[in-house]
Amino acid sequence: MIIGVTGSFGTGKTTVAKMFAAKGAKILDADKLAHLALKKGTPTHKKIVLYFKKEGVLNKDGLVDKRKLAKAVFGNRKKLKRLTGIIQPFVIKKIKDFVRQMGRKGTIVIDAPLLIEAGLHKMVDKLIVVKADRKTQLLRCIKKKNFKKEEVIARIKNQMPLARKMKMADYVIDNNGNLADTKKQVGKIWREIKWI
Repeated sequence: MIIGVTGSFGTGKTTVAKMFAAKGAKILDADKLAHLALKKGTPTHKKIVLYFKKEGVLNKDGLVDKRKLAKAVFGNRKKLKRLTGIIQPFVIKKIKDFVRQMGRKGTIVIDAPLLIEAGLHKMVDKLIVVKADRKTQLLRCIKKKNFKKEEVIARIKNQMPLARKMKMADYVIDNNGNLADTKKQVGKIWREIKWI
């Protein structure tokens, strides 16, 4: 079974994915794969350097500074589209390769913020959307990830609205409460899915 876990920036989708991992699911973290695409020497890194060098996104070692890159693209749709066009095919290929290697053994959870936008929802058996209110999203990103409020808002605005994602979901996890409450919801979904 392939489960897709998505949400919006700061809703806690990775926390939910880890809860599924604790139950035995194999996790594919799209954010980690995207970071691999930034590694020096990869074809994706070369394309990013070529397109974004003037933006000052490289540090002194020639590595891509993720924070500077984000600053350069969020708030500029054309640049964001260009970056997505470079990184997304790399991430999608890695996910599809992993799924192919696994065959139909066990449960795979694809943890991806742009799961629907990338069309990966078409390959999942169940789609889970993790929701949280805007205030919670902002607090989490500012407190845990050290983002500025404007940065968080810019990222949220560049994603598909959460309400639209929720309409497409098989399950919605409300992650406004405490971890125990979220764990309970994950447990209920896991039990249901295992019966399918």
